[in-house]
Amino acid sequence: MSLNVKVLEISGILDGIRGNELRREVSGLLANGADILLIDMKEVKFIDSSGLGALVSAMQMVRTANAKLFVCSISDQVRMLFELTKMDRIFQTFADKDEFYRQVLATQ
Repeated sequence: MSLNVKVLEISGILDGIRGNELRREVSGLLANGADILLIDMKEVKFIDSSGLGALVSAMQMVRTANAKLFVCSISDQVRMLFELTKMDRIFQTFADKDEFYRQVLATQ
């Protein structure tokens, strides 16, 4: 069985408006049969509380769909925010896409 892996690249500021877009994109990918979602945050410069809420909401949608969600390429600012809010315990993060592919897809 081959897994349907989708990579979602987001950029700029993850706030309420961009967070709503993220939720719609995740919902669409799940509706199209994605088994694993990778959110690549290499170009994300800042996340506010609304953006953090959107990530949590995306995780809930993914779990409801019996899929998996991973995050890669987070900046130091985002890593600090994840640690302060304990989101680092919820989201499995990878240094970059290559590490994700090596560690997750090699074991599937």
